[in-house]
Amino acid sequence: MGNPETSTGSANIIPSVTTPISLRVIPRDQHTISRKDISPNAVRVLYRLRDAGFGAYLVGGAVRDLLVNGHPKDFDVATDATPEQVKQLFRNCRLIGRRFRLAHVVFGREIIEVATFRANIDDGSGDREMENGMLVRDNVYGSIEDDAIRRDFTCNALYYAIEDFSVRDYTGGFEDVQARLMKLIGDPEQRYREDPVRMLRAVRLAGKLGFQIEEKTAAPIPQLANLLNEAAPARLFEEVLKLFLGGHGVASFEGLERYGLFDVMFPESGKALRSNRSGALRRMLIEGLANTDQRVANDEPVSPSFLFALLLWPAFCRTQATLLKQGVAEEEAQRRAADRVTLHQLTTIALPRRFSLPMQEIWLLQARFGSRQRKRVFRTLTHPRFRAAFDFLILRQVASSEHASDVAFWREAQQQSGRELESALDDLHTQDADDAGDEPRKRRRRRRRPGAPGAPAAE
Repeated sequence: MGNPETSTGSANIIPSVTTPISLRVIPRDQHTISRKDISPNAVRVLYRLRDAGFGAYLVGGAVRDLLVNGHPKDFDVATDATPEQVKQLFRNCRLIGRRFRLAHVVFGREIIEVATFRANIDDGSGDREMENGMLVRDNVYGSIEDDAIRRDFTCNALYYAIEDFSVRDYTGGFEDVQARLMKLIGDPEQRYREDPVRMLRAVRLAGKLGFQIEEKTAAPIPQLANLLNEAAPARLFEEVLKLFLGGHGVASFEGLERYGLFDVMFPESGKALRSNRSGALRRMLIEGLANTDQRVANDEPVSPSFLFALLLWPAFCRTQATLLKQGVAEEEAQRRAADRVTLHQLTTIALPRRFSLPMQEIWLLQARFGSRQRKRVFRTLTHPRFRAAFDFLILRQVASSEHASDVAFWREAQQQSGRELESALDDLHTQDADDAGDEPRKRRRRRRRPGAPGAPAAE
């Protein structure tokens, strides 16, 4: 069995640690991680690597979550074996990635990700590239010490060793987990400049784990928030899904708002929320995110289209109001606002059309809920996006009680048969006609002949 502190079987791995670090080994009887809580497939990978003479460690989020009595969904492995060597050990392995080369060991629907220890230097091979201070390629291999100090947060730099079931801590992460603290490894500003998405990870993990962001780690975020504009829009889309569809959306939103990140990611919604003095739009957003968190907790499906409809609704409302003030007709203003908000958002976050089009349909259906015309009511009920749009209408009650009658009507309409609904609509129209008949009749004005005194001049 290879020494975990060396680079057994990996001739291209170079030691590069220059910063003094200290290893703390937490033995099995001093931590809460048990093999029975680890995926059997991950345990299988760990043992096969160890038996082949390589170092083998469960690493990152799985170790962190197990220490706080969480239930990890993913189990990642770190080793001194190169990706090619991992592939030789597992027939069910495929190699992926250019920026960060990895081995994926596939067990049916479960994938165990195996990463080789990375170094934090450029060895001249071209396998580590920086552009404008951002890391765009990272495939220089190193020792476990190298790997620990190049990880982002101390709580993610803990290694569970299969050889003796201990936890290896090189950065003080074990104490930070116990203190419920998110702390960056290294200089915070430099680490954020290397990868601005780390600011989002800090907020997301703090929200998920109930951790506090350490003061020095939090301090640079408001000043560096605009660096997110340099991140790939497709990557930011994935980060948004992690932030808001992971079951901790409210905490994520509040963290993004607190550090000025929400305004960078959703600039038009940010402006709309600030200009909405009553706070109604923010209350609706919080309520929608809370409902999404509950659905995740209940293992119910959640929709990116609905999420973005919620996050961009303040922008849609503000843009539509501006167009109406400019004299644009109502239906046209709705369509233009939907297109304009979507187009502007794409410059920051790459929202795929399979989500943006349903998002717009949810918005545009809101205008139909005030109609009681028979044909329009039935068309609305059979629209493929009706259910999502109706759920959105219910959320709008949080912002304004004026939607209560519409919610009541459409809730009942869904429970009625076609004939019952037709009868209800007929009764409604009869009542409206009766109400109109009760009003005093207006006196008809006699039309003046052209040329008569007081008649409008001919054009």
